[in-house]
Amino acid sequence: MSLTLPMPRARRYATDDIAREVAGRVLRPFLVVLGILVALAGVLIAPLPGPGGLPVIVLGLMLILRNSFKARRQFVKFQRAHPKMVFPIRRLLRREPEVVAVAWQQTLRVERLVLPSRFRFIGRARRSVRRRLRR
Repeated sequence: MSLTLPMPRARRYATDDIAREVAGRVLRPFLVVLGILVALAGVLIAPLPGPGGLPVIVLGLMLILRNSFKARRQFVKFQRAHPKMVFPIRRLLRREPEVVAVAWQQTLRVERLVLPSRFRFIGRARRSVRRRLRR
């Protein structure tokens, strides 16, 4: 009968870490390619009615940014150059995304871009209705 000693705790965790790191390195390129395919599918879905393309594009970006160091560096550079454009995407990439708030904010931005200045009273009317509903 042989007596086997249990593996020391530090060494056991080290082998688990090594196995996890190797699996991550093997899976990372596949996840980046999957993210690219999902983002492209979102771009193809985007012209259809409804917001179907945006969530799919965000899922693709999430996969790419979590698994590609080079893409993450480029995203940070783009974020520093254009913070207002990237801010909604960053809000959607969080662990608990604020989807409704981002959709509302983007609606207001589009309203400001699309509506001529003579129709801006619609925004004031919307704000007054909102104030009344809060009371």
